[in-house]
Amino acid sequence: MKHYGPKKKRVRAPLNEENYSWVRARLAIGENQHDIAAELGWNQGRVSEINTGKRGNPNQLSLI
Repeated sequence: MKHYGPKKKRVRAPLNEENYSWVRARLAIGENQHDIAAELGWNQGRVSEINTGKRGNPNQLSLI
């Protein structure tokens, strides 16, 4: 029987307006949604929701 040891907890960036602005800025320069999601530890669907305006305030100015 294999012993896999304790599971490591995933580190995820919080879902907040600061990160939403950062994601919007990266999308604006043409970065892929799945690359952004992987870096943040999010599901690609969350990045898509930010991109379409379903999550976060789409009118907020970018921090970059």
